[in-house]
Amino acid sequence: MSSSETPLLFDDIRVGTVMSTSEEYEITREEVIEVARRWDPMPIHLDEAAATATEMAGLVASTLHVLFASMHLAAREEPKVAIVAGIGLDDVRALHRVRPGDRLRQTAEVIDLRPSRSRRDRGIVRIRRTVRNQDGVEVLTYSGTWLVERAPSSSLDPS
Repeated sequence: MSSSETPLLFDDIRVGTVMSTSEEYEITREEVIEVARRWDPMPIHLDEAAATATEMAGLVASTLHVLFASMHLAAREEPKVAIVAGIGLDDVRALHRVRPGDRLRQTAEVIDLRPSRSRRDRGIVRIRRTVRNQDGVEVLTYSGTWLVERAPSSSLDPS
């Protein structure tokens, strides 16, 4: 599905549906330091000499930075989904160091679906996202929960 096509509605999605992008996100040294200065000011993210003296053995991106990069890629995933809002992130796990020069890609797989109990015109979709570096090594995983539009006929009250 191209980005110009209509996004998938809740009723079009199945457990096992996979979203991905062919785009990569490159982590740069400048961005590692900029994000760290603003959001996560630890020496392993800010100072190459200090980071080299730790078990990290060099500058690394913060988990928040990698999560931000994942959100950037998520906006470009196909197929598009008619997301109304993100309503949760769970089980965020940093699995491997991300360094300047790493190029990230990701996939998201639908792991659960349920109609909203409070809004007949919405459904709840849970996904499991996996972020990998250029070598295919998993660097970050997490679960996300979305509120997604339903088809108009699905939201009619049968009674």
